[in-house]
Amino acid sequence: MTVVACLKWVDHKPDVDPLTGAVRTDWRTSGLSDADRAALEWALRLGGEWGEPVVAVSAGPAAADAVLVDALSAGATRAVRVELPLSAPSDTVARAIAGAVGPRPRLVLCGVWSLDRGSGSVPAFLAAELGAAQALGLVSLSADAASDGAASDGAASDGAVLAERRLDRGARERLRVPLPAVCSVEGASARLRRAALPGVLSATRAAIEVVPATTGAVAALPVRTGPFRPRARALPAPASPSARERVLELTGALSHREPPQTLYLEPAVAARELLARLEAWGYR
Repeated sequence: MTVVACLKWVDHKPDVDPLTGAVRTDWRTSGLSDADRAALEWALRLGGEWGEPVVAVSAGPAAADAVLVDALSAGATRAVRVELPLSAPSDTVARAIAGAVGPRPRLVLCGVWSLDRGSGSVPAFLAAELGAAQALGLVSLSADAASDGAASDGAASDGAVLAERRLDRGARERLRVPLPAVCSVEGASARLRRAALPGVLSATRAAIEVVPATTGAVAALPVRTGPFRPRARALPAPASPSARERVLELTGALSHREPPQTLYLEPAVAARELLARLEAWGYR
C-alpha cells in the first residue's frame, strides 16, 4: 500500500486576456501552491511513520515534471504524471489520477484548493473514484496508533488518521478518519522540508512515469467574460390609450406585488425555496 500526494503545477502569476478570457501561463512563475506543498509534507511524514512508499502524482503537460522533481528531492519514492491539458475538468482529472495511482492507496493527500480555479472539487471526485472516505480543510494530521492494524470486530483494517480542522469563531473540530481516505489540507498546516543535496542530485536523474489519460477527449471549459443576465421576458403590449397609464402598466407600479418575507427553514428546504424563487424571477 502507498501514500499518495496529489500535486498541481500552476502558474502563480497567470496572464489573462481581458477581451477573450484566455489564460497564458509561464513556467518561470509556475510551481506548487502552499496547500500542495503542505500535502506533500504530510504525505512524507505519515509515509515515514508507517514505513510505506510515497507516490507523487500530477496531472498536466510536460512542464509539470518540475513539481514532481521537487517531490522526489524532498523524499518521495515515485513520481507519476498523467498527460492531461490544464483545461481538463475536475472529474476527468480525478478519474485519470485514480487510474494512475494503482489499486487502493492507503491515504491520498491533496491541497485544499488550487490557485487557478479554487474549487477544491478534485479531492471529492477522487474519493468517489477510489471508494474512500474524505476529510477537507484540515490543519493537522496524525496516525491513530490505537486502531492501526485491527478493527473493532477483529477483522483486518487499514487503521485511521486523527485530523483537525478549523471552524468559524476560532473553534476546532477533531475527526477520526478511517482509511483508505482522501484528505485535503490547508497551506498553513505544514511547511515542506528542505531537500538535502543528495536528494536533489538523485532527483535530477530519476525517471518520471508518464501515463496517458484513458478518459477520452477533454472538452475545454467554457469561459464567461461578462455577468449573467436572465433572458428578457415577453410582455403583452399595454391596452390603455393614455401614455401615463401605459407607462404605469409597463413598469407595474400599480400592480400587486408580493411583500418581502423572512423565512426560517431547514437547509434543504431553504435551498429548494431559493431555486424556486430564482426560477420565478427568470434566472433559469
